[in-house]
Amino acid sequence: MATRKVGSAGRFGVRYGKTIRQRIVDVEKKQRKLQKCPYCHRLMVKRISLGIWECKKCDSKFTNRAYFVE
Repeated sequence: MATRKVGSAGRFGVRYGKTIRQRIVDVEKKQRKLQKCPYCHRLMVKRISLGIWECKKCDSKFTNRAYFVE
């Protein structure tokens, strides 16, 4: 149901206002990108669940921020 203009926030329809839905889109794009591993320094980290991350290269599993790795 997502459209090009609203992206993944299309699931909310017209509720909550444009600004909040745009913030959600920005956060979700950032969290779904591959992140940099703090151990092997490669872009191979994926989010498993809230605050739990796993590197596909060095198989390290660690905790960090909820939506993206710093």
